Amino acid sequence: MADSILVVGIPLDFIFFACLLLGIAVFHRHTLLIALIGLAVIVGYKMGFTGFKFGTGVAGLVNHMTHEWVMLANLFLLLMGFAILSRHFEESRIPDEMPAVLPDDWKGGVVLLIIVFVLSSFLDNIAGALIGGTVARHVFREKVHISYLAAIVAASNAGGAGSVVGDTTTTMMWIDGISPLSVLEAYIGSIVALAIFAIPAAMRQHRFSPVVKNPQSGLRVDGARVVIVAVILIAALAANVTANLKFPVLLDTLPVLGLAVWSAILLTAFLRAPDWKVMPETFKGTIFLLALVTAASMMPVEKLPAASWQTALGLGFVSSVFDNIPLTALALKQGGYDWGFLAYAVGFGGSMIWFGSSAGVALSNMYPEAKSVGLWVRHGWPIAVAYVVGFFVMLVVLGWNPDAPH
Repeated sequence: MADSILVVGIPLDFIFFACLLLGIAVFHRHTLLIALIGLAVIVGYKMGFTGFKFGTGVAGLVNHMTHEWVMLANLFLLLMGFAILSRHFEESRIPDEMPAVLPDDWKGGVVLLIIVFVLSSFLDNIAGALIGGTVARHVFREKVHISYLAAIVAASNAGGAGSVVGDTTTTMMWIDGISPLSVLEAYIGSIVALAIFAIPAAMRQHRFSPVVKNPQSGLRVDGARVVIVAVILIAALAANVTANLKFPVLLDTLPVLGLAVWSAILLTAFLRAPDWKVMPETFKGTIFLLALVTAASMMPVEKLPAASWQTALGLGFVSSVFDNIPLTALALKQGGYDWGFLAYAVGFGGSMIWFGSSAGVALSNMYPEAKSVGLWVRHGWPIAVAYVVGFFVMLVVLGWNPDAPH
């Protein structure tokens, strides 16, 4: 592998990668096309000039993908499977019953944010944000303040930050061999952050449009779909534990987690048919993320700044502008992080701007008025404060303990 071409001391690989992320940040409607073009440029550069870690030319590319395919296949299967899981939960009618449990005053807004936080710990954070946005539209008579929209996104990202099934970034860590218990530490920062931003957001929403409680609808919760959600989650956890303890070699040769999730989906289809209509849109989003992760896997991570708590803190702010998926992929390749801190930083940090996380983009599609960086920062500034405070609380309570190579 040849040395990278340097431009003002920066490897050209990283410049191409930064342009890819910048293009995604600016042109939100063409993210898949930009990701694929950016990946093609990086692959062409590596093939023509520097080669890959495991060789040059086409053979080097094939060897590189041979080393990455299990991780990419796992990510593909899990993201597609979690979309099915989220639809099962939504169709269980549990979200329809949520408004009836909210208090009448500003505390109703806080309780809704806590519900979003909890949902995102076992559903994808995008699903948590969309459920929160749907419930908010009902209980606030379609008048939802932008500060509360930002808080919904922050609650969904905070809830997913400590769970390996709650956010794509933490799922990537899990696939890469990092213990779910290491990621779980992120909840210390997330809970502190939630306590800081939830109350001012709920009080502002109450002044703007107070809660209007819905009576119990009389609908029966679909217990079969609740069982299906539980079976899928248990299958993923059981497969991970069993493979790590009994058959560790399988983790490097087969996408064990993804296959377990899809086995559970297909085996429970006789109870309730999955909603296959979500697959086309989910497929496009998944290919977009896989393109970013593949591009990140080709970066010369040995030239990045050393992993430290300062670097992790900074990545949270970077995640508010650039997609946190490739940033996580770079950190995993580099190693040397305390993964609980990284999970909190890249998971929650993207909440500071509407396009900094997939949950923010999804909710802003539901509420187009949220697509304003100025308004988001102006009314959602407690989220940035909460991020910093939560991070330093983790630092004081846990200390920085970088994990051994996983």
